[in-house]
Amino acid sequence: MWCSPVLRASLSLGHRSPSRAQSALAQLKHLLEEELEGIRGAGTWKSERVITSKQGPHIHVEGSQRDILNFCANNYLGLSSHPEVIRSGLDALEKYGAGLSSVRFICGTQVLLTPEDAILSDELNHASIIDGIRLCKANKYRYKHMDMRDLEAKLQDAQKYRLRLVATDGAFSMDGDVAPLKEICNLAQKYKAIVFVDECHATGFLGPTGRGTDELLGVMDQVTIINSTLGKALGGAAGGYTTGPKALVDLLRQRSRPYLFSNSLPPAVVGCASKALDLLMESNAIAQSMAAKTTRFRSKMAEAGFTISGNNHPICPVMLGDARLASMMADDMLKRGIYVIGFSYPVVPKGQARIRVQISAVHSEEDIDRCVEAFSEVGRKHGALP
Repeated sequence: MWCSPVLRASLSLGHRSPSRAQSALAQLKHLLEEELEGIRGAGTWKSERVITSKQGPHIHVEGSQRDILNFCANNYLGLSSHPEVIRSGLDALEKYGAGLSSVRFICGTQVLLTPEDAILSDELNHASIIDGIRLCKANKYRYKHMDMRDLEAKLQDAQKYRLRLVATDGAFSMDGDVAPLKEICNLAQKYKAIVFVDECHATGFLGPTGRGTDELLGVMDQVTIINSTLGKALGGAAGGYTTGPKALVDLLRQRSRPYLFSNSLPPAVVGCASKALDLLMESNAIAQSMAAKTTRFRSKMAEAGFTISGNNHPICPVMLGDARLASMMADDMLKRGIYVIGFSYPVVPKGQARIRVQISAVHSEEDIDRCVEAFSEVGRKHGALP
């Protein structure tokens, strides 16, 4: 079996004399430094910034004395610091304490899909979906991004298996585009497959009432399984959920190890998320506000000469191509009081580096315009604009 030089050096440390172990450690450090230097040289080094205030459109960042405009959060609806959401979380904390200090139940080892089944995944699905599929025992297919002809060809090949599950993001987090769920559901019906959609970047704000891409595209009755999060638009704390047929949910409760071997959500998280859902059910005004601001940002950036990837989604990737350029521009944006992050390999493919901007309902029109103005200044400075 092939083993990387770094891993070989690590594994050998416990089987050597002290002097040889020190030599192996020196070798390991040398190999690690070489790899780190390669990352720096490629311009893909990712520095971590420290936010010293609560989440919101304006934040404080360690090392900066000025107020920073935040365009780099999944706080799409601005609910993470909404006073009613915070109050609900505090009420739950006072009533139930910090947590239950235990996993849900100690049993169960089986999985939902078996070697008799097949799973078909969009090639640009989120890494968490890809990792989950790797752990699954089903036969695996990967179809080209939103390519329905390729998906159909793979569904035809997968007819030999018992169950076929098509897995896709509803909205793709790096590109800001929305899966063609109508076409996917049509193919699933044709080839007797079931559809799984991850709605982490859609729940709360896509669709007339914020139920996600299946509502947006009119296929709520055709999507079998939905997975989503409480850690983005719905308060931004933590946790997630799966919806589907009752028998499926019951089976997951019995056999899903990530569920069985994790603690239940802290009461404060549940309280915050419940209030966030209440606010959304009462009115769609927040989601409509976010949509209008997304349109404003995308149109003004296009007028300035930037290429913005994706559909009319609040994830607005400013496509730059070069990793070093994306990193330098993001650093200069921070100097101008705008918090954004450059994304490069391995988060996105080589040659497709970008700055991902995320619009929130709590951004003002002045905030949007200030961000576009800063991008234009920085873009001209670094040659990204004429």
